[in-house]
Amino acid sequence: MTTLVDKSSSTLIKEYAAEIGFDLCGIARARSLDEHRDILTKWAYTGMNGDMTYLGQNIEKRLDPRILFPGAKSIIVTGLNYYTEKKQGGNGIPMISRYAYGANYHDVIREKLNKIRDFIKSIHPEAVGRSYVDSAPLLEKAWGREAGLGWPGKHSILINRKIGSFFFLGVIVINIDFDYDQPAEEDSCGTCTLCIDSCPTGAINNNRTINTRKCLAYLTIESKAPIPVDLAVKSEGRVFGCDKCQEVCPWNKSSKPHKTPEFELPAEVGLMTAENWKNLSRKDYKKLFEESVIGRRTYCRFMDNIEAASV
Repeated sequence: MTTLVDKSSSTLIKEYAAEIGFDLCGIARARSLDEHRDILTKWAYTGMNGDMTYLGQNIEKRLDPRILFPGAKSIIVTGLNYYTEKKQGGNGIPMISRYAYGANYHDVIREKLNKIRDFIKSIHPEAVGRSYVDSAPLLEKAWGREAGLGWPGKHSILINRKIGSFFFLGVIVINIDFDYDQPAEEDSCGTCTLCIDSCPTGAINNNRTINTRKCLAYLTIESKAPIPVDLAVKSEGRVFGCDKCQEVCPWNKSSKPHKTPEFELPAEVGLMTAENWKNLSRKDYKKLFEESVIGRRTYCRFMDNIEAASV
């Protein structure tokens, strides 16, 4: 029996995604991304994933969302801009990544994705799907490319021609066929190597992957070990994440500020002095960052980051 492709539903979904605040939305056919097998396997095998050993596991499931979610036919990928011209930190004040300025993006995006799922169910009662925001073994950036959202920059981050690379990805895996977008075939990085050349610790490989063992974002967020002194001295004050490779990217020169109030930097955090950060109490840490992605780092580990950045 031939599956009917519903083009009008695809258009309605994208319009609704824009209505609730998403900047990008594309749809890809569920399949196995076998072309990523070798690079993913070699990357993990050589230890480039650091303590994140789970990234080297469930390879088949990572490649094929139909294993993760039997019956999957479509992968809906959304992009939500989080760029802001406001710059926190510097001049001795510890610096946090822009993506951590406001509320936990996982919660913000998941709520929006669930609204899209409900919308789809209103036009397709038989629809069954799941929403994911960094919460499943999915190659989210690869699916972003499949859905036409952009191409992977040399820093491995997805770049969209219109909004740059400062955007979060959200994914819905669903059992309905839609009209599919064409994968982004372009690679508009050209001969530019600014991201590679500007990385403080030389963490960017020449095959669009990251050596997380050197990456300041990994070292200040995911790593279970203290930040090595030789890398800490290159942190330039970064204590949670690193935006350097995106800041130098020419495709971000025209980035527009986000329109999501939840991502705004709280005034109380923006006004903190170097001494405030250094003497941050456990109570104030919880008060300031309990609803932030920063809260995923324990208080002690976060204070270790602050100490390391002041070396």
